[in-house]
Amino acid sequence: MNDAAEPPLRPVPDQVAELLKSLNCPPRLAAHLRLVHDVAWQITDWVRQRHPHLDFDRQAVLFGAATHDIGKSLRIAELSGPGSTHEAAGRDLLLQHGFDDALARFAATHASWTDIDITLEDLLVSLADKVWKNRRVPDLEDLVVTRLAQASGQQPWEEYAALDELLTHIGDTADQRLTFQSAYPIHG
Repeated sequence: MNDAAEPPLRPVPDQVAELLKSLNCPPRLAAHLRLVHDVAWQITDWVRQRHPHLDFDRQAVLFGAATHDIGKSLRIAELSGPGSTHEAAGRDLLLQHGFDDALARFAATHASWTDIDITLEDLLVSLADKVWKNRRVPDLEDLVVTRLAQASGQQPWEEYAALDELLTHIGDTADQRLTFQSAYPIHG
């Protein structure tokens, strides 16, 4: 949870670290959650600096990024292979451990950003979960750009250019993040 990394990584929130320990979370999953949390931190810092008056729940995004795949602690096969059963399992797991539905939802929404009631917070968690490894998803990025342009009054192309610069910068260190994650075994 606190191993040194290059570039340096922020630790996940204490309540998340405690939960991951109590679940005997697989080391690779813990590393992944920490990496996505760190990227979410970078994205939310950028949003706050670029749009200081935008009302969004940064702490919820950071929590969501740190727990979005927690269901994989129950669905170990999905750590190294395809599958989506970890999404509902993760939400249920968080609810069983006393977390509010407003926070537990990220485990279920991080891969389904096209739902009609999706929030900016959900989109930012999804974005962090993709860009940490330099995966660019144009449809997802377009949704983020649209939300930011609507909230700021900026032209969509201006928001896109700024977001593209941020995501390119984050992507530049993806190899280091992938190396960090792969250093940890799937089974603990």
